[in-house]
Amino acid sequence: MKTKIFNNKLLLVLSFAITTSSCIPDTIDSDGNGLTPTNSDASFTVTKTSENHYRLTASNNNYIQSKWDLNIGTFSPGPNVYDIFLPDEGKYEIKHQIIGQGGIVGGTASQTITVPVRDPKAGNLIKGGKFADAADVAMWTLTFPNPSSTALWTWGTESATFTSSGWNRNVMYQAVEVVEGTKYQADAIVSSKSGVSDSWFEIYVGYKKPTANEDYTGDGNDSTWLRGINTWAGSGKDPFDKAKISVVGSKNANNPEGIFTATKTGTAYFAIRSGGNDMKDGISITSVEFRGVN
Repeated sequence: MKTKIFNNKLLLVLSFAITTSSCIPDTIDSDGNGLTPTNSDASFTVTKTSENHYRLTASNNNYIQSKWDLNIGTFSPGPNVYDIFLPDEGKYEIKHQIIGQGGIVGGTASQTITVPVRDPKAGNLIKGGKFADAADVAMWTLTFPNPSSTALWTWGTESATFTSSGWNRNVMYQAVEVVEGTKYQADAIVSSKSGVSDSWFEIYVGYKKPTANEDYTGDGNDSTWLRGINTWAGSGKDPFDKAKISVVGSKNANNPEGIFTATKTGTAYFAIRSGGNDMKDGISITSVEFRGVN
């Protein structure tokens, strides 16, 4: 009997402890629970430190973390005082979020920076790389100008999409001006809702101009691509969304950093060569870049 009485008391004590712990208030002396920043001011100042370089300074530090969107459509962690480099001319909408515990957003602020000129070395040499409108699309040429429905580039909202079947192919290209001795890197944002099968989607650069109905490989052969989605090299089979081709694509064993070194000053050609047996929903591309890296 004593044992039963002791167990009942123990159960009563545990029950009381659980009940009272669940009644702990969410706030203490009106100071908040630490989840949301007590100051919702996410404003920041912008200072130009040199041409194409800017310093973003948060107005207060009463929060756990800063996140920034540097006109790319997504927020990433960054310091409260953030030195940034904007190599291309244009308008940039910069956004700042302040974050509390648990990732709760306490406030958001934005400013627009207008960059008057492209950086002469690191500025993007590609024109119309966002495919935002007909003027962007007009910057590109197809080597198969009248493709069939089995090898087709289509233009959407701020992207271009290539689909192919039956081993058909196409090449889209434009001229770029390069300087002897300068190293350049290519990159782009790519997506595929379905992934692809038996397909390639590769970037080449060469001095040789692409010609009509030619499957372009720059100044070399089909192993000289700089960046690529290539199912035989292990990429592209699974879906991917708004990722850099330098990240989700395959690495060329002959050129893993995807570098084009200009051997002379003048006109070179930036080309996207693609095709395959079954590209399903296709591969979309936007934010195409070709920049000097030294």
